[in-house]
Amino acid sequence: MSSAQTVPAVANGFTDLQPRHIAVHPLTGHIGAEIEAPDLSRPLAPEVVDEIRSALLKWKVVFFRNQPLSHAEHVALASVFGAPTIGHPVFGFVEGHPQVYSIARDRFTARHTGEPLIRPWTGWHTDVTAAVNPPAASILRGVVIPPYGGDTFWTNLAVAYAVLSPTLRSFVDTLRGIHAFSPPEGQSATDAFREKNRRRPLVSEHPLVRVIPETGERVLFVSPSFLKSITGLSPRESQQILELLFEHITRPEFTVRFRWREGSIAFWDNRATAHLAPRDIYALDFDRQLYRITLKGDVPVGVDGRPSTSIEGEPLDAFTAGTA
Repeated sequence: MSSAQTVPAVANGFTDLQPRHIAVHPLTGHIGAEIEAPDLSRPLAPEVVDEIRSALLKWKVVFFRNQPLSHAEHVALASVFGAPTIGHPVFGFVEGHPQVYSIARDRFTARHTGEPLIRPWTGWHTDVTAAVNPPAASILRGVVIPPYGGDTFWTNLAVAYAVLSPTLRSFVDTLRGIHAFSPPEGQSATDAFREKNRRRPLVSEHPLVRVIPETGERVLFVSPSFLKSITGLSPRESQQILELLFEHITRPEFTVRFRWREGSIAFWDNRATAHLAPRDIYALDFDRQLYRITLKGDVPVGVDGRPSTSIEGEPLDAFTAGTA
């Protein structure tokens, strides 16, 4: 067998291509791996792309070091793995690079006022779940990194689902919920936030458990920042069940914490993870600037085969000239 070949192996319900062109270093028992790969600013061989995809399916989020990409190189890399969408359907994009969204330290000050109600799950989210077809994946790169603070957490929503009791799993398999953009609890929307939401409203109903097509895995598709209520339940019932699930998905053993460095890249499966930037950065005087690209996703499908439905807004499409 030549060194250019890959060997398929079945693990956790999906085919895993054993790496031959990259080195994969798992970081925890359930989620996250650091990958040693070629220069990501250059075209990647198909076998390298396949191995990165395989690692992503298995570990849910993968990290690369020492990959200082430009905006254009970032777009080119993302395009190898899918179709980039507009930077953000509500909050815009980097001027001159419509596929790139700025993750700046103080971006929320123009959107929200007041003091947020801090709970164990505050800030955890899956990207753009207010859309009927949330992004399949996100690729985030670090440019301005503080000397300490400003890390990011990810949690594995497939493992979170799997360890629920069989009785609770059977119940949540039947539930659907409403996802929308709104300020965190305790805060109010600024006029600018309201105007952006008015111009590009996004509200969708998703199953609380979605099935990943490639693997057949079931994931607990609950995004604390965007999932507002459970369809068909009373407000109190909905609140109690959501709080139980939100607290559950943030259990430490399901998570990985990533320390950013300049030139670092995080690439995650947005269908099977939620993530969090801890608020410690706001207690520091350091700047923090990251840039994100999201890849077009499909419409989630529940255990019963029913797809998500749009209540307001259009699906997220791949960016093409004229769509900005």
